[in-house]
Formats: sequence, structure tokens, C-alpha cells
Amino acid sequence: MTHQDISPDKTGAAPYSALSLTAPVAMGYIPLGTVFGFLFVQAGAQWWLAILASVFVYAGAAQYMMIPMIAAGLSVGTIAVATLIVNLRHVFYGLSLLNKFPQKKLLRWYMIFALTDETYSVLTTIPETSSHKNMALIALLNHFWWVLGTAIGAVIGAQAKIALAGLDFVLAALFAVLTVEQWRTKKSPAPLWVALAAYAAAYALAPKHALVISIALSIAAGMLWQPTRAKEGGHD
Repeated sequence: MTHQDISPDKTGAAPYSALSLTAPVAMGYIPLGTVFGFLFVQAGAQWWLAILASVFVYAGAAQYMMIPMIAAGLSVGTIAVATLIVNLRHVFYGLSLLNKFPQKKLLRWYMIFALTDETYSVLTTIPETSSHKNMALIALLNHFWWVLGTAIGAVIGAQAKIALAGLDFVLAALFAVLTVEQWRTKKSPAPLWVALAAYAAAYALAPKHALVISIALSIAAGMLWQPTRAKEGGHD
């Protein structure tokens, strides 16, 4: 499928284009959200609290982190600070989308709130001419998939005790698909190689903190990187 096939600017195609673009995310978010809802309820919380967490927190890995912290009786402030640290990466890569986000305040703030890793990946692969309405629809659908999965897991967790082992691989598979899409839309493979090299170096230095270190190294490389540009008047 080419980008022309999924372009959201065709008349009447926006809902269907957004749905097809978020389908891979749905295949990851629904199972992972189900696991979160299930574990959240099994930890002793009410099923509706799991759904509210996905609606108003919507922080993926940070929501999983909430489960043992709540079970341990930690304060809301401690959980909030930990969530801020885990999601601090959004501040950096979200800056590249600020000029593309809608200018209407409510819609703009929702886009900022709903900017997950997967939503960012999808938004950076759609055509530059995509409408603000379609961008918001993509973010909203991804949010919906996560809430839907959470609701399914919460209901199951409230009714029965079943094993959900193995579904954690869904996240790795989802990121693999999104990485391939990023590779296909970028003219240079340099960002991917930089990320791989950064993680390899970070893992060699401090395996327990490899992800945080590799993100910092990748950000530093992105700030220092000067892409080669064709000279004006040069040959095609």
C-alpha cells in the first residue's frame, strides 16, 4: 500500500484512512490494554478505576508501573513523579510536531496529551498535507484502542482468574512494525543506525539503565547531526 492509497486528503476518505493507519496500533494496544486492566483489577482495584486510568492517564508503560506502586501503598505524588520521569521523552520528540498540531486550544491540548510513542510514529509517516482533523482522529482512535483493551481486561479480571502470559510480546511486535514503517518513509537510514548504536553503547556501559542512556545519546546525536543537503543549482 502506497502513501497515496492511505492519504487522508481524499474526499470522504478520512475516517477510513485513519482507521487503516491505526489498525497496527490497535493490534498492540488492545492486548496490552487488556493485560493492564486485568492486572490492575487483580491487584485489588475496582474495574472502573482501570478504565478511568486509561482515559485520563493514558501513559502505557507508566500505567503498568502504577500497579505495584499502588499495591505497595505509595502516595499519589510519588506515582506522579515516577510517571513524569518515565514519559519525559515525550517532551523532546513532541517538539517536532508542535507546528503541525491544530491551533484550536482544546484540540491542540488533546493532541499533546494523546501523543504516545505509537501515535508519534504514525503521525510522522502520514503526508505533510494531512488535515488537523485527520491527525486528531488518528490520536483519538489510538486512545480508544487502549481504553477498549483496558475495559476488556478489567471486566475479565473482575469475573475470573486466568493467565495472560505471553501477551507482553505484543509490544515488541508492535514496535517492530512501526520501525519498519519509519524505515520505509525516511530517505536516510542514519536515524535507525544511530539508535541501534546508542543502545549498544548504553547497554555495554550500564545494562540496567540502557534505555534512558540510549534515548539521551540519540537526542544528542539528533541535535548535532547536520544532514547533507544538495547544493543549489546542482545536478538532479
